[in-house]
Amino acid sequence: MSNSFFVPGHITGFFTIENHDVILKRGSCGAGFLLTKGVRTTISPSDELKIDVNQGDSTVIDAVLRILETDSDFKIVQDIQLPIGAGFGTSAASALSLTLALNEFLDLGYSEELCGQIAHMAEVNLGAGLGDVIAQTGKGLVLRVAPGAPGIGEIKSFEHDVCIAWKTFGGIETSSIIQDPRRQQVIYDVGLKYLEYFEEKPSMRNFLDFSYNFSHETKLVSDEVKKLIDYLNSRPDILGSSMAMLGNTVFAIAQNEDAFKNLEVEGLHIDKLNNVGIVHD
Repeated sequence: MSNSFFVPGHITGFFTIENHDVILKRGSCGAGFLLTKGVRTTISPSDELKIDVNQGDSTVIDAVLRILETDSDFKIVQDIQLPIGAGFGTSAASALSLTLALNEFLDLGYSEELCGQIAHMAEVNLGAGLGDVIAQTGKGLVLRVAPGAPGIGEIKSFEHDVCIAWKTFGGIETSSIIQDPRRQQVIYDVGLKYLEYFEEKPSMRNFLDFSYNFSHETKLVSDEVKKLIDYLNSRPDILGSSMAMLGNTVFAIAQNEDAFKNLEVEGLHIDKLNNVGIVHD
């Protein structure tokens, strides 16, 4: 009998890199939000191991299977609904949805926290991200208060009824940034400043303002992304726009989707803030 888990995509607005010798304590603090699209992993019986991914490759899946050290046969189908490597947390969603689905299918008896820790280890080992897994266990707008995997780090969730729009110009090699000592320091200094401000007043307005400032002060924003952000921020019916960390992607937030319908932007995707989180179906 098959089973599936859906884990939402996650966009970070600003963050700090928190290094630690222990992988489960390594991660990031910061703020971001969940999307209604993400990654759905389905496990079903098979007489051999089969892997079917609708985009990308099986790198994340292989990393999780190595940690679980399973020798069972089954079929893994992953529906990745967002662009890979563009700041949507797809590697984390892939790892977490797979771990949750395998835990149930193989009757491993792991807690949700332990499944999250396995997914966190897989993501960090690959250098694909530092904080999306724990954020994806939350709902709505998510503040990562303490770094690390689920059960070790700490998050706070804030639900909002808003619409999201996004457009990506392609990916950014996350590891090239998070493993660069100079960039790490700049990101940490700027991110810590806005993290402290946001912890004092965790509003959607502050999230948007701090995300915009962070992208500029860290010099992570590209010219094409900046141009679109400035256009979106010039529209009176849009609450704010900034860059998805870390991806060559723009996001914007408005009270309703009508604010996005008449924009002169090709390839703009409209979504809603996800206040539900992980779904087992």
